[in-house]
Amino acid sequence: MKRIFDLIASAVGLILLLPLGVLLAVAVKVGSRGPVFYSQKRVGKNGKDFKLYKFRTMRSGSDKKGLITVGERDSRITKTGVFLRKYKLDELPQLLNVLLGSMSLVGPRPEVRKYVDLYQGDQRKVLNVKPGITDYASIQFIDENKILGAAENPDQTYINEILPAKLKLNLKYVEHQSFITDLKIIFQTLLKIIR
Repeated sequence: MKRIFDLIASAVGLILLLPLGVLLAVAVKVGSRGPVFYSQKRVGKNGKDFKLYKFRTMRSGSDKKGLITVGERDSRITKTGVFLRKYKLDELPQLLNVLLGSMSLVGPRPEVRKYVDLYQGDQRKVLNVKPGITDYASIQFIDENKILGAAENPDQTYINEILPAKLKLNLKYVEHQSFITDLKIIFQTLLKIIR
């Protein structure tokens, strides 16, 4: 049921959002040099790596300077990128990930290997399900970049405070997942973005 819903929703979403996607692609290209899309290796179900797709919001090569972005004061983010990130529009290409089967609409957000290697014990259970575009943690930490932007050491704040809290929410989802839960999370995510 979940896979069928993912297939239909991602296919319909990609078709309906194509005009918006074209406009965003043009904005990204005009806004700064570099490719329209950005792909990054993330850890998916059963600990397998996959490529996650986004609209590029940072200057090319910026990920070499660190994996964490630190809010509006991060000079690597382009002007177009600030807008895309604010309304989560940079995530739209992940509908392609859902269509291809590496992600689901709802599930624990996929992390980079650096942070997955820090998972301990039960925390690794989040790798038993497909990662998703949104989840409980995405809703609670929608302003994560601002939190990290105010931190003295963003990387340590993420590792010691945000990541454990996210994993706790992810485990809640893994243990109580259902189609109705997915619909609620999608609705809550859209509501949070609009607000």
